[in-house]
Amino acid sequence: MTDKKTCSQISFININKLLLLTEKEYPKNNKKVNIKMAEKKHTQDPLDMEEALSTSEAFIIKYKSKILGAIAAVVIIIAGFMGYKHFISEPNEIKASAALFKGEQYFGADNFETALNGDSIGYKGFLKVADEFSGTAAGNLANAYAGVCYAQLGKYEEAVKYLNKFSADDQLVSPALLGTMGNCYAQAGQLDKAAATLMKAADKADSQALSPIYLIQAGQIYEKLGKNSEAVNAYTLIKNKYFNSYQSMDIDKYIERASIK
Repeated sequence: MTDKKTCSQISFININKLLLLTEKEYPKNNKKVNIKMAEKKHTQDPLDMEEALSTSEAFIIKYKSKILGAIAAVVIIIAGFMGYKHFISEPNEIKASAALFKGEQYFGADNFETALNGDSIGYKGFLKVADEFSGTAAGNLANAYAGVCYAQLGKYEEAVKYLNKFSADDQLVSPALLGTMGNCYAQAGQLDKAAATLMKAADKADSQALSPIYLIQAGQIYEKLGKNSEAVNAYTLIKNKYFNSYQSMDIDKYIERASIK
């Protein structure tokens, strides 16, 4: 049976690579989708057109000030948003990305303490980047980096705190971070939560590469908890759904072991 430390290292190796490979793509994956609304055509009986026009005129005259006020409010809101985007949001993204760059170098060199807290020559650290640029994609990513750094340093509660602050909806970074959280819970002795989180990570990843790793880990934890039927279910998922994975090659041994307990 693979010990928890080895499981944790496997997960950390994956997330290290995933974060470094996908950081440049992350902002692209979160662009707003423009939705074009279909225009509805309203038809009016020609016989009632004059009445319709006069009614509209009366409405406009009566509520002219309110209509103008509403239009002005919309213009102000749009102008404010464009101003925020141009003068605050976009410059902040650039500053945040620049602040993150040195940290990624420390992170890639396994210098997690410095990556997390900064150095003496100008780099702030992931914690400060996450706090100062909380509304940016780079600031969001700094939470993920900070969480993984804490996990590598053995500070599992802090790791979970920052990993929970990261938000994304993809099949690479998000499930890998969930897997790291699952390993943190396991290291902290919260085995039920660890197994549930790893199962969630496997489901979210839904891939031959990542899902079997988390299912094996979840199954081993379920066995430790004496929940053998749940362990068998986790292993059987690998056999039936992720049969092209490396882990499926000897999964029958896992299923047999958990079944006879």
